Amino acid sequence: MLGLLERAAGPLATTALRRVELDYPWFLALPAQQRSWVGLVAQAGIAAFIAWLGAEGEDEPPVTADVFATAPRELTASISLSQTLDLIRATVSVVEDEVDGMGSATEAQVLREAVLRYSREIAFAAAQVYANAAESRGAWDARLEALVVDAVLRGEADDSMQSRATALGWGSVAHVTVVAGRTPTGATAYTGESIRRAARRVGAEALAAVQRRRLVVILGGTTDALKTAGALAGEFGDGPIVVGPTVPHLFAAGRSARAALNGLSAAPAWPQAPRPVLADELLPERVLIGDDRARRQLVDRIVTPLRDNATLRQTAESFLEVGGLEATARLLFVHPNTVRYRIGRIAEITGYDLAHPRDGYAVRLALALAALR
Repeated sequence: MLGLLERAAGPLATTALRRVELDYPWFLALPAQQRSWVGLVAQAGIAAFIAWLGAEGEDEPPVTADVFATAPRELTASISLSQTLDLIRATVSVVEDEVDGMGSATEAQVLREAVLRYSREIAFAAAQVYANAAESRGAWDARLEALVVDAVLRGEADDSMQSRATALGWGSVAHVTVVAGRTPTGATAYTGESIRRAARRVGAEALAAVQRRRLVVILGGTTDALKTAGALAGEFGDGPIVVGPTVPHLFAAGRSARAALNGLSAAPAWPQAPRPVLADELLPERVLIGDDRARRQLVDRIVTPLRDNATLRQTAESFLEVGGLEATARLLFVHPNTVRYRIGRIAEITGYDLAHPRDGYAVRLALALAALR
């Protein structure tokens, strides 16, 4: 019986591949090289079965993943586990069909039982191969991810970052935003994967890196970064979560990262800040920690639009000095309704409402910075 199987090994492998071609359209869609790899695996599987069967009498040896060593590691990226199981199923079916004509009925029955045991073990071996490949790929992706996030934080948008980002599937991701917060307590080994799953649930892509007490997330493919960051808030530790400005692509994300990280450093100065909060809403606090970009932004947003309108600027300065419509009107010798109108105009032009305490604080700081400049 064993000799018959050894002589039939080649034809069995050929018949198994023909069965795969007929029953599974995915096989014909593979490139020729990958089809040849599958053929090698089929031949190795049948040869390993014959060797296993020959040693069956002496403490049945375990089935190992060596069957799959004839094909390169790239095969696991081209063929899914379910497709590999299709291949095993077809090969086992062919062997079962062929054993009926080999030896006596008793021998054929014994051989069929051996095929079933072997197919079970080889299926587990295949699962082990794919599990190991996924684990290695995950560890490699995590290292690449950390390198990409670090390059973004450093503002190093060079060729190496581009190649790494492309390997992670981020070569063409648009609408990129950096979010910074505190690292969650406890184990952080699976934080990145958890964040990626949460981001996919809201239709976004994410890269994440834990840097000691700081968790940095790069979001992509979202037009409402603040809302997306809110959906991920549970993945961060306690404390502020700061959302940087959205930029066109990953290679311009350094600006968003600087704003988010400076905002995270400055956020304790605004205890009532929402969670998450836009980095642009923390401009006054960022100015206090020496963020030059925030200083320029604050002056450009508030003082520059008022530069050509001395009346509005004087009204802003007077209102902030004395407080209240009536007091400002008396100081400027105008009607209170005039002051009310001018404050409305200032809000339209700058986006800051002097009647709101926090906006008034920002305008006062911007005026002071402009005077110093």
